[in-house]
Amino acid sequence: MGFRCGIVGLPNVGKTTIFNALTQGHEEISIVPFSTIHPKKGVVPVPDERLGELVRVLRPKRVVHAFLDFMDIAGLIEGASQGAGLGNQFLSHIRDVDVVLHVVRSFQSEEAVHILGSIDPIRDIKIVNMELILKDIETVNKRIQKLEQKGMTKEHVALVELLQGVKSALEQEHPVRHLDLSPEDMRHLRDTHLFTIKPCLYCINVDENDLPGGGKWEKDLVAFAEADQAKIVFMCGILEEDLSKITDPEQRKQIIEDFLLEQSGPAKVVQLGYQLLEKVTFFTYDHDEVRAWTIPSNTKAPQAAGHVHTDMERGFIRAEIVRWDDLVAAGSPQKAKEEGHFRVEGKDYMIQDGDVVHFRFNV
Repeated sequence: MGFRCGIVGLPNVGKTTIFNALTQGHEEISIVPFSTIHPKKGVVPVPDERLGELVRVLRPKRVVHAFLDFMDIAGLIEGASQGAGLGNQFLSHIRDVDVVLHVVRSFQSEEAVHILGSIDPIRDIKIVNMELILKDIETVNKRIQKLEQKGMTKEHVALVELLQGVKSALEQEHPVRHLDLSPEDMRHLRDTHLFTIKPCLYCINVDENDLPGGGKWEKDLVAFAEADQAKIVFMCGILEEDLSKITDPEQRKQIIEDFLLEQSGPAKVVQLGYQLLEKVTFFTYDHDEVRAWTIPSNTKAPQAAGHVHTDMERGFIRAEIVRWDDLVAAGSPQKAKEEGHFRVEGKDYMIQDGDVVHFRFNV
């Protein structure tokens, strides 16, 4: 599995359109606020051109992608943390996602009127972020009360101290992801399911005339995202949804180039999501199968082998590795070996993004 992504934002910002583009789905689009009452889920293969190139060269019987979970969640409005709109229902659905994809509207439309009557992306971001902060404050307060009721052991005192620090930051309108938390702190906070601790990717839904950038809002939005320790992508939801329905890869590629885009919106979302979560992709192959695997960055070879099969980690001997592009350029594994592109790595090697790996093991 790649990662789980929850799509959030105000009503009528194009969340379902973006969801359809990401999942190649065909959910009905409504211009009525709160039309997404129940979360829509989509499990989709990670778009990775490298995998396609490897399949072309290796000609396996089957190909297995890494997969992503996307969830389109009901629109959020001011007061949602107190239950306004579908607030509490909405908030309950994003507790378990890995990344929050915050869709923000910067396009004009006479048909889909903005719920606040005007287009102001920074204002909209702040509204949603504040609701998440307020809900996190409520969650932290409840957690502190429960700990105090259980009796203040040494461990509870340390945890309450940590939670008080988190609460103080939230009350100053700082998301938890801004805090310099240790791995141990993160472990203690995991069960608290805080919303603002999650990595955030701002997806700015623009008019196609603003591509490849973000129009008049671009500079301010880029600065806001940087200050918020978030990533940002500009994409036109309607264009991307149309692209998702085109089956001819050459036609898709031409349209992407016509809009001066380096890659499709969904591919960019996946790329930035991997960066936020500090994950990489490696590949394995044999005569029957080529497969993509998603692992955390800085994973050593034996632990990467364990993602393939636990026996491989337990009996790890070595990893035979070739870079995906060297293998593709050579045209076959045999040719790549003759050209000296294969190398042997031991148990301390950190798997790199794009490695093609054959694990040697004995159990």
